[in-house]
Amino acid sequence: MPDDRRPPQESRSSKSAPDRGHRIAWVLMLFADVGIAAWGAMAAALPDFLLGPGGKPILPAGYEGFSGGSWSELVGTSPMTARYMEVLFRMYGVFNFAFGLMAIAITVKAFRRGEAWAWWALLVGNTIAYGGAMTYDRIVHAIGPFEALEYVGLAAIYGALAVTRPWGVRGGRRLVRESARA
Repeated sequence: MPDDRRPPQESRSSKSAPDRGHRIAWVLMLFADVGIAAWGAMAAALPDFLLGPGGKPILPAGYEGFSGGSWSELVGTSPMTARYMEVLFRMYGVFNFAFGLMAIAITVKAFRRGEAWAWWALLVGNTIAYGGAMTYDRIVHAIGPFEALEYVGLAAIYGALAVTRPWGVRGGRRLVRESARA
């Protein structure tokens, strides 16, 4: 005999499944942050394979775009300066890789669940990481195929954040749902 005094239970999927817009948003965010992590790994490990303008590796293209000089001349006349620049570039790659890993972790765990702090962390972190890379590219006049994708990645991130904002009608509903679970 069924117990009619028990309140009706929501199915597990209706309670925990984010709405369609949120699902699309976190996947977009994930792809963008995987992209910056992959770029960082490549810059740290294999910078000669990151193509810049004209199919040149990005580091020589950036040096030549910024200085107007020749990378091969720099390597010939001051090899330690060129090696030092490569070390700096590789460390910049490590920074991007580390940022990308952290952003991926935040996206997959907290942002996916709709936690407001994750929204803000991804807004600030991605704006700084992508903004810094895009500023560097403009300053050194070296925008190749990977660098052009930074604009696509940042647009995807801002689109995802717009759909999942933690204030207003959409955000208010999500935050109310979270507080009701607690």
